[in-house]
Amino acid sequence: MFKLPFEWLLGLRYIRAKRRNGFISFISMSSMIGIGLGVMALITVMSIMNGFQHELRERILGMTAHMTLSESYQRLGDWQEIYNISKQHPLVVGAAPNIEEQGMLTNNDRVKGVMVRGVLPEYEGQVSNIEDNVFIGSFSSLKAGEFGIILGFDLAQNLAVTVGDRLTLIAPQGSVSPMGVLPRIKRLTVVGLFEAGMYEYDSGMAFLHLEDAARIFKYRDGEVSGLQLRLSDLFLVHQVRNDYIELLEGQYSMRDWTQQHANFFKAIQMEKRMMFIVLALIIMVAAFNIVSTMVMVVTDKQKDIAVLRTIGASPLSVQAIFMIQGLVIGIIGALLGLLGGVALSLNIDVIIPFIERLFGFQFFPADVYYISEVPSKLEWSDVWAVSGLAFVLTLLATLYPAWRASRIQPAEALRYE
Repeated sequence: MFKLPFEWLLGLRYIRAKRRNGFISFISMSSMIGIGLGVMALITVMSIMNGFQHELRERILGMTAHMTLSESYQRLGDWQEIYNISKQHPLVVGAAPNIEEQGMLTNNDRVKGVMVRGVLPEYEGQVSNIEDNVFIGSFSSLKAGEFGIILGFDLAQNLAVTVGDRLTLIAPQGSVSPMGVLPRIKRLTVVGLFEAGMYEYDSGMAFLHLEDAARIFKYRDGEVSGLQLRLSDLFLVHQVRNDYIELLEGQYSMRDWTQQHANFFKAIQMEKRMMFIVLALIIMVAAFNIVSTMVMVVTDKQKDIAVLRTIGASPLSVQAIFMIQGLVIGIIGALLGLLGGVALSLNIDVIIPFIERLFGFQFFPADVYYISEVPSKLEWSDVWAVSGLAFVLTLLATLYPAWRASRIQPAEALRYE
């Protein structure tokens, strides 16, 4: 039959045994609960941060492609050839040409600067979900030669227009006339409204048919601003970039979502790291409680330590006994916190609505926030990181009390017994 070393047997026995000093048991239990609560809070908050990051990334990338391929310092010509080459790449699941230019929309006395995107409706669905976000009208209403336009909901409100109304687009590319250079002006008909859930898009973006945009912004036949690409895995953009350097010849440039929204996602990542550090302090405080617990245990067990040393136990064995006792306290607390944090993170969508109904308020009112529900996305890498942190802090907390126990001299401990 397998037998544990006597260090493990004594360490576990000291945890189970009823101590004469009930205060030590209380601090030991409070340390275990503190570590559990810290681990649970950290896993839950990290999951919520991951949920918000995922939700915002999906909303942003739902309106734009993962990568955009263009020619350096000029417009992209003959996009069909590059489209056919791009579709052969195993990681590219969709591609679509577009024209992106700035313009000014006017309606009566209302004026608004916008980003105008010319698209082909039959291709655009491969790289974005704009068609799913159109709630009034239809994305298929964009037809070449009819000069229809689809506006963001907030933009339409600012211009006081709706589907069927007409407005004016002023393009910066001027037309030369005997009177000088005049801005290009075109009357457009609103054929749809979309709501992406991001104010940046809903208040400052409009869609035209690619051919209409080419005529307004003076693009030659076959020219576009760039070719948008959608990947099977958005985190493989750097690999695809390297592949395209070898695949394509010529002066091409590629811009991916990590560059277009770099500051935004870096800010979210920095906030996540700071939350990790702040909440890790809870685990650290609980771990330091283990220090005080173990110091009192060592003081309480001086006679036992002296007897062990007398019968031949080495200082390292005595040190291991008390390290095991402290580690078991920390590990049990961490396991309880891990189970509680995982359960809480996986059921946020049920717990938060219950709390809102119970107290009669909303954490994120739908009329104020675009994200009206608290999202949660559990990532096991975060769970293991938090668990590892709890284990390391617990281990460090046991070192000094265990070392102090190993330094006790039997003669000094038994002098007054």
